[in-house]
Amino acid sequence: MKYRLFSAFLFIKCGLLAQPDLQINKQIEEIEDKVIEWRRDFHQNPELSNREFKTAEKIAAHLERLGMEVQTEVAKTGVVGILKGDYPGKTVALRADIDALPVTERNDLPFKSKVTTEFLGSETGVMHACGHDTHTAILMGVAEILSDHKDKINGTVKFIFQPAEEGAPPGEEGGAALMIKEGVLKNPDVDAIFGLHIDSEVPVGTITYKPEGIMAAVERFVIDVKGTQTHGSQPWSGTDPVMISAKIIDGLQTIISREAKLTDAAAVITVGKISGGVRFNIIPESVEMIGTVRTLDQDMKELILKRMREMVPTIAKAYGAEATIEFENKTSITYNEPQLTQQMLPTLQEVAGNENVKLVKATTGGEDFSFFQEKVPGLYFFLGGKPLHSDEPAPHHTPDFFIDESGLLLGVRAMSQLALDYLNE
Repeated sequence: MKYRLFSAFLFIKCGLLAQPDLQINKQIEEIEDKVIEWRRDFHQNPELSNREFKTAEKIAAHLERLGMEVQTEVAKTGVVGILKGDYPGKTVALRADIDALPVTERNDLPFKSKVTTEFLGSETGVMHACGHDTHTAILMGVAEILSDHKDKINGTVKFIFQPAEEGAPPGEEGGAALMIKEGVLKNPDVDAIFGLHIDSEVPVGTITYKPEGIMAAVERFVIDVKGTQTHGSQPWSGTDPVMISAKIIDGLQTIISREAKLTDAAAVITVGKISGGVRFNIIPESVEMIGTVRTLDQDMKELILKRMREMVPTIAKAYGAEATIEFENKTSITYNEPQLTQQMLPTLQEVAGNENVKLVKATTGGEDFSFFQEKVPGLYFFLGGKPLHSDEPAPHHTPDFFIDESGLLLGVRAMSQLALDYLNE
């Protein structure tokens, strides 16, 4: 880290800050067993979005033991810890998501999740199949490290443990948007925010990043097609919404293949669910389609949504039917502010080694961390969790998802040093 010596006072502060690295690094190494223990506890006891009650209790108790100012029930089950350094300065936020998924685990682990629940009317297992258990444990480790070194902090660190990143249950608010609505970035006002995501397909010891858009904006859409029911043997006596739905799906894909400038950024339109009809020989009255749009460029996003709104009812009308389309914004573009990314890149390179910090292309996955980045500059990066000798790691959100815990310590080191370097630069 480079420090400019503008005055004797600043020289003294920088002198104080130049020494702690070895001390902090030693303490980070010693906390590894704790972080792994926390992670395994959360993994074995996962909770779904907006239902992370016991998870929140454990987090709050930990932060209280560290002597922080602790806020609970933020955005229903969120927890916020505020750590004030010994010197005045800016405020940096560090965020971890804490919710699990309705997935039944298949891994043979001593801390395997055996939790079951009812989700949208179906019995299912509950699993940390996206690594939020590791994010939570890492940030708890960072909280413990930094709370022991308030004399090295110029400003304030706000620890945000966010519920419902995977999306609130139907009819409920939740996640980053609700935290922001309830003022999580205020009192004290946050100047910058950092977050990470474990990646089962990136080798342990590696950090990947990208300035500007690193993850996609996510829109959920619902299309309702209204036709006229009739006997399957006499399609001419009705209006077939199933056939028209197929035409709509085909038409939507031409927006991507013929109208979106894919050399600028990737974009995806996917129909993931089609519902309609009750019997093989009845043409139904209506069909419902549910899907998602993923975009990495704001102008392209606006173009695609505009064209979808135009195309859906027009295609249906051409075949004598009616159709409507509605959108729900799930996440914005996860946008790494370029200047902040450039400013903090040396920190990531210092903690992981230059050769282990890699610039990558954007992914069409989505993250509601993006809502924080719409309000304050933010940096979001990926942390390697793939075992070094694994050839085909299971993807996220699957029953076989697995994380190598030896990668967690780098997460603690990276988030701790990002906070210190940002506040003390």
